[in-house]
Amino acid sequence: MAHSPEAVLKDLKAKKFAPIYFLDGDEPYFIDLITDFIEKNAIAEHEKGFNQLVMYGKESPVNVILSNARKFPMMAERQVVIVKEAQTIPDLGKEEAQKLLISYVNNPLPSTILVFSHKHKKLDGRSALKKELDKKTVYVNSEKVKDWKLNDWVEGYFKDLGHQIEPKAAQLLADSIGNNLEVISNEVGKMLINFSEPTKFTAEHISKFIGINKEYNNFELSKAIGFRDVKKANQIIHYFIQNPKAHPVIPIFTLLYNYFSKIALIHRAGAMPENQLAGAIGVHPYALKEYSIATRNFKLGKVIEVFGYIKEADLRYKGVDSGSMEHGEILRELVYKILH
Repeated sequence: MAHSPEAVLKDLKAKKFAPIYFLDGDEPYFIDLITDFIEKNAIAEHEKGFNQLVMYGKESPVNVILSNARKFPMMAERQVVIVKEAQTIPDLGKEEAQKLLISYVNNPLPSTILVFSHKHKKLDGRSALKKELDKKTVYVNSEKVKDWKLNDWVEGYFKDLGHQIEPKAAQLLADSIGNNLEVISNEVGKMLINFSEPTKFTAEHISKFIGINKEYNNFELSKAIGFRDVKKANQIIHYFIQNPKAHPVIPIFTLLYNYFSKIALIHRAGAMPENQLAGAIGVHPYALKEYSIATRNFKLGKVIEVFGYIKEADLRYKGVDSGSMEHGEILRELVYKILH
């Protein structure tokens, strides 16, 4: 059974260590977080010279990894063996190597903490190795945070750091960076250097210290479209066209598709109570009022037309029937069709 990253980190902070950790999945942030914590905290600093080994998968066949894992610590309670980039272990996909690893998994050396950092990739869930890892080790499947859960993740992240963030600021940060948790944590870290006391962060903080324009961003574009604010939407599109590297077109298409998908869900939900509706469409309750206004402004028939406009714009971006249109003009035309 897969363990959640949060549960594993909680145990590690309580100094509850297991013999084997296998960390894999599409989200490297949690894998790095757990690996780094073990590397820094599993054994005392003065013991690391003889009792901590960091290996790299590309240079480490399974038998070499296990040979090091079976060594006893020198004048210490335990040793740590960390295999970074484990997805590049040359024979990990071979039956003989997998049998060796399964044998160790079933009888690990208690004085060794063995960590596999297997990023950007998942083991075959049908394999015997995956099934044994799932049963006998601390196995973590590190998944990308879903877009609709990202605001909550940002708020929880600030709370863990001893701060707060307003819902609008969390949404601004999430919509502007997306679900790249490493980038979010890096940008937040640079911002927090300027604050020594617990702080409640606002959109103004995000704009000032992270450099996200609080007036011209994806969040404000979708809001302007939802409110049918033609002037504001055109101002934002003009800003995007002037700054194409910071505002690539494809993520905006995705944003608009997701935005109108939620409007379609509200239409289908009918008279569902508000406290249930936010969860049903996957938005923070803070944003529900905005979506309710957008739903009144865009009837279901128009929403279906909008999906067609987005598909057409995406094909034009990819060179299908685009003529000589620049990417910015494709976006401008899309927003015009949505609003008129």
